[in-house]
Amino acid sequence: MVIETYNYTSENIPITINILAKKGEFVNIYEMTIASISKNTELILEKIRKDLSEEVELGAADITDQKKGAMIKKRFEDTIKRLIIRYFPSADEKTLTFLTSYLIQHSLGLGKIELLLDDVNLEEIAVNGADQPVWVYHHKHGWLKTNITLKNEEQVKHYANLIGRKVGRSITLLSPLLDAQLDTGERANATLQPISAIGNTITIRKFKAKPYTITDFLLEGTATTQAAALLWMAVQYEMSILTSGGTASGKTSLLNALSGFIPPSQRVISIEDTKELQMPTFMHWIPMLTRLPNVENKGEVNMLDLLVNSLRMRPDRIIVGEIRRQNEAEVLFEAIHTGHSVYATVHADNVEETVTRLINPPINISKTLLPAISLIATMWRNRRTGIRRILQIAEINKDSSTNVLLQRDIRSDKLNWQGKSKTFLPSLMEQTGLNNQEIRKSLQEKESILKWMVKKKIDTVDGVGKVMANYYTNKASLFDYMSKNG
Repeated sequence: MVIETYNYTSENIPITINILAKKGEFVNIYEMTIASISKNTELILEKIRKDLSEEVELGAADITDQKKGAMIKKRFEDTIKRLIIRYFPSADEKTLTFLTSYLIQHSLGLGKIELLLDDVNLEEIAVNGADQPVWVYHHKHGWLKTNITLKNEEQVKHYANLIGRKVGRSITLLSPLLDAQLDTGERANATLQPISAIGNTITIRKFKAKPYTITDFLLEGTATTQAAALLWMAVQYEMSILTSGGTASGKTSLLNALSGFIPPSQRVISIEDTKELQMPTFMHWIPMLTRLPNVENKGEVNMLDLLVNSLRMRPDRIIVGEIRRQNEAEVLFEAIHTGHSVYATVHADNVEETVTRLINPPINISKTLLPAISLIATMWRNRRTGIRRILQIAEINKDSSTNVLLQRDIRSDKLNWQGKSKTFLPSLMEQTGLNNQEIRKSLQEKESILKWMVKKKIDTVDGVGKVMANYYTNKASLFDYMSKNG
């Protein structure tokens, strides 16, 4: 039974995807078909690929050298076209382009796995050895078996080596683990037998081509306008926020959405292991990435190195992908105490667990430092349905205890006010000179802007960023525009 069908294109190759429920299978099937290629054609293309490898010799250095890589690709294209014309003399220009793209991906890339990378619906691609089909994690259907298999363990190892060579690293029996970031942004991990007992493995984590914005959070019911306005108020007035949550709960997506509230006149430094954050193109933003050590265990640049370095770059805001260790947390809190606004993620399921995680090993910071954080926003993923929601927004009191301001009722799926602010709003008034009435008015203004963005479906990073920039530079003009384009 066909559950869903959709199409996409990968490097001139038209792909059709069918999500199927099959009798006798306990998970659904992700079936990829390339309509233009029959079994006989595929056999001929495999013969061309073998001829190609004999005619165009390729060394490891050629793959890592970008200039040589471009020359190699051109030689491949020229040779492929000549071979295709030999085997398919009546092929038109469109067919020639299509078959050339297909053979380049299979000769220089990761074959059909390369095609999977262009499916925007996928979050994860997993090769568990040659004896199993490739698995994918679909954002709508969860884990699925595909109809793609690799020939043998040598092919899996070849793909792992190809990934490693592109980033200047190697995977061997002596170094059987590989962690790398592809030039397209995806994070790749590979392991070799006998470390992975059933076969060589490759796991590729994909990231959304379109990052989540606050509009997406509102459109999908992940956040409410009240919650978003409160968080916006905190970001506007340079109050530090932690986002927390479990695995795949959306804590980094929330961090990205919050970064859209930063005024364009401020300098932002972001620090990540893998580049997930995306800010408007007109922002004063320096994204920084950690670097793994090379084969000689040299050249590592870790999060602490970047965090310490960022303090010398005159940042107004510092965004950190995830706090994992004590020294990172200590520098982060020191940055807050020296006047910087900090936004970071912590792996924890709720507000209380976030605090527990912070004050116990391996992070293990002093409890007295916690009040430097103004708000904690916790994300939650329903493991049954897969939906993601803001679960809690809490403040940290002066005695380091927590006070939940907004709490989601799981059964009704509503985010409700839980209690009165004891520290966040008093601190806001103290630092800005605003009174209760002015704060309420500002929150109402923000809610009206957020509702308007939802109505107009302004959901791109640059689109949301322009609205925010206009709010900070000419609020009256923005409201005038909204009233005329309501």
